[in-house]
Amino acid sequence: MNHKSSSSLIITALLLFALFKLGICREGRLLADDIREVPIVKGGEQEALARFAIEEHDKNEHSHLEFVRLVGVKEQAVDGKMLYLTFEANDAGKIKVYEAIVLVIPWKDNFKKVEVFKAIDDSSDGAPEQNPFNRVG
Repeated sequence: MNHKSSSSLIITALLLFALFKLGICREGRLLADDIREVPIVKGGEQEALARFAIEEHDKNEHSHLEFVRLVGVKEQAVDGKMLYLTFEANDAGKIKVYEAIVLVIPWKDNFKKVEVFKAIDDSSDGAPEQNPFNRVG
């Protein structure tokens, strides 16, 4: 190995070590972007994902929620996109507010997965600053 290639190798190794140490990289990939609020788009992907989250919840919990409207949307770039949806749904005649986190990976056969689904009243788990719906970067 010549002097130039060994110097390049050492510099690359030090740079990677520094990135891992600073927390910029983990497990060989870049960390996700901060969570940011995005405008609500009626009738678009956001609403479709809220309806998807409700369908998955209904299937798993044997309930019959009906989507009413989006209240808030936050987005985070990950290995795909994580959407933090706050919406109203009709639960046996009562309008309640729910939160869902949905992971979307379009290049993997439009993969969608509901990571979290809960009523706002159930969101008292942990401190408010630990609730991802309260974070905006």
